[in-house]
Amino acid sequence: MKTLLTMALGSLLLAALVAGMAILMVSGWGQLPIDRTDWTMLGIGLGASVWAVLLVVCLFTARVCDAVVSFADRLGESKPCTLPRTPIWMRPLMRSLSSIQQVVQQREGDWRTRIRDLEIRQRLADSERSRSESVLGVMREAVIVTNAFDEIIYVNDAASRLLGFDVSACLRRSIFEVISDAPLCQFIQETRETARDRRQIDHVIERGEESVCCVAMLSTLLDGAGEVSSVVTVLHDMTREREIAQLKSEFVSKASHELRTPLSSVQAYVEMLVDGEARDESSRQEFYGIIQAETERLSRLVDNMLNISRIEAGIVRVERDAVDFEGLIDRAVQTLEPQAREKRITIHRELAPVDLRATGDLDMLYQVVVNLVSNAIKYTPEGGRVTITADSDHLERCVHVSVSDTGLGVPPDDLERIFDKFYRIENYKRVAKGTGLGLNLCRQIIETLHGGQIGLESRLGLGSRFWFTVPMSLESEHESERTAIAA
Repeated sequence: MKTLLTMALGSLLLAALVAGMAILMVSGWGQLPIDRTDWTMLGIGLGASVWAVLLVVCLFTARVCDAVVSFADRLGESKPCTLPRTPIWMRPLMRSLSSIQQVVQQREGDWRTRIRDLEIRQRLADSERSRSESVLGVMREAVIVTNAFDEIIYVNDAASRLLGFDVSACLRRSIFEVISDAPLCQFIQETRETARDRRQIDHVIERGEESVCCVAMLSTLLDGAGEVSSVVTVLHDMTREREIAQLKSEFVSKASHELRTPLSSVQAYVEMLVDGEARDESSRQEFYGIIQAETERLSRLVDNMLNISRIEAGIVRVERDAVDFEGLIDRAVQTLEPQAREKRITIHRELAPVDLRATGDLDMLYQVVVNLVSNAIKYTPEGGRVTITADSDHLERCVHVSVSDTGLGVPPDDLERIFDKFYRIENYKRVAKGTGLGLNLCRQIIETLHGGQIGLESRLGLGSRFWFTVPMSLESEHESERTAIAA
């Protein structure tokens, strides 16, 4: 609009100039037979005509300029613009602008494609990073990732627990500020400086009075220029593995010892029979009895070892059913009555007049009761007493069974280890023979397979009380609820 006004004013001034020149010419031509007024009117008309022509030209030119400016403003749009109608003398300019528009649109399309590719790559990278962090976050191994300046750029929860620092407060901070283990920081720095591909070191982390044995595995990551961009450190805690290896070694040693004892006895008596040292029938029968007893002991040892191994491996099939402990205890007492009679030991039953049913495997629970009562008879002097009690705890929803004796008792230092594999009290090994697996098998059956509890209360010289609980059966629970409602 400003351009149009400027051009109109310019054409008006030009027309006024033409009219003024016409009047001056008329004033000099007075001798002509034409009136001066007519010449004046002629000058004014000529000026007005020139102004009108110039105004039309200005309007047309302004319109063309506006169209060109509008076209130039739309060059950056994604949609192609239609060329405006322009005079012939402006068409080369418009063709140049059209070519520029095509180039701009082509480059814009290329840049849009690149931007989309970058966005896709960014989303994929973010997704991959989140997936990697999720995987590293649930690892038991401690993972620390540092950059080229020894600053922590990622660390998982296992590392924070092992090294004792806060995950949220350690990012983008130097390892020497965050990690108190100076040797580990030195390992990371040396790996970055030497650009070693992989490195494995046995390392001990001191945490106060506790020492953690671990294996530190360090690896470098290179950038496009071949320079070290980050160092990945993985700390694998070897404490549990070494404890397991030690337990396996102890198990093999104890198992070998326990197996060797009955085998040695069997071998010795077999050799005496072969050599003819048992010359009469009574001696041979004695040897046969000893061989049979040691063979049965060896068979029980192997069976217990296999049962414990199956339970720990989770391959034992439990036949769950409602088990009546009253009948189970009666059966166990009948089985062990001859063994108790030989030592003049009386077995008492104190069963509560309530429902003593629980959910479990009948044979396994019977084995637990037999093992506990048998141990009580073994370690109770002649003329002693063994008491079996059973009751229902409706608050805990379980059946409580205990086996008490008036035997030797368990020393306080041995109470915590009495249920371990192959563990036997040193001073009692001559009192009775055993494998050291019976109580461990009882604990595996009660706690692992039946979800119950087992324990021991003992005073040295005054006897022991072994007890266990088994969750009640569903039928028993429902009957108790119906009885309570009826009451």
